[in-house]
Formats: sequence, structure tokens, C-alpha cells
Amino acid sequence: MTEQHSHQFERGTDGPKVIMVGVDGSESSLRAASYAGGLARRQRALLTLVYVQPVMAAGAALGVPVADTTDQIAEELVRDIQLAAEQVKGIFDVRWEFHTFRGDPYNGLVSAADQLKADAVVVGASEQAGHRIVGSVAIRLVKAGRWPVTVVP
Repeated sequence: MTEQHSHQFERGTDGPKVIMVGVDGSESSLRAASYAGGLARRQRALLTLVYVQPVMAAGAALGVPVADTTDQIAEELVRDIQLAAEQVKGIFDVRWEFHTFRGDPYNGLVSAADQLKADAVVVGASEQAGHRIVGSVAIRLVKAGRWPVTVVP
């Protein structure tokens, strides 16, 4: 008897069906979204854009309206994505969805990839100097070894 796996090779398919990209409004995440959009178009895959809303207990304790700020970022990202999709409609058609998750970026993206059944993950390279020493979200996703991960500079 063979063990069943959640991700099995499916005969007759060609490439990923769901390409997930992490977006947070940074330049590198927007480049990652563009790259992932091109991949999704060429592969005829669903592009899932994911924004992980950080949970900042310290900020909330000091009375900073963290949830309002992160909700606003998510709304602005959706608006920007919809505008970009409208501008290329008929030329560059890609099926896409936008999702928000809460938590730290790494665990939020892992949770999103699992729930959305991502076949591939695309993220932007970290723009923070400290991540070269400690390790960025991108490096942690690659080390997890659960999906093909593309890191866009």
C-alpha cells in the first residue's frame, strides 16, 4: 500500500496551477508581483497575491492603531492591483485573487501557501541590511523546502 501525499505529481499537467506572491507595498515586492504575473500568464495559472498584516503587540500596547494602518495598506494594494489589471486588460489577462493573512511575514506566507494550495511561491528580496546576517523571509521559505521559491531582486 502506498502512502498518499497532499502534493502528488499529476500526469498531464504542465507547470504550476497556483502561483503565490507575497506583497507588502515595497519596491521589491511589487517587482516580485510583476514577475509572478508574467509567470502566471505564461503558465495559465492563478496568481494569488498575499499581504500578511503584521501583528504588532508593542504598537497596539502603546495605543498605535496598527490594525487600521495595515487594513489601509491592504486596501491600497488591492486598488493598485485592480488599476494595473484594468490597464492591461485584453493584452495581458491573468486570473488573480488577493488575500490577507495576519501574523509575522514568514508564518503568514507559509499559512497562505498551505491554505491556497500554492504550487510555487514568489517573493521580493529583503531590503533590510540586517536580514543578510539573520536571514530573510525569502531564505527561510527556501530552506523550508516545501515549494519552489523564486526570490526577485
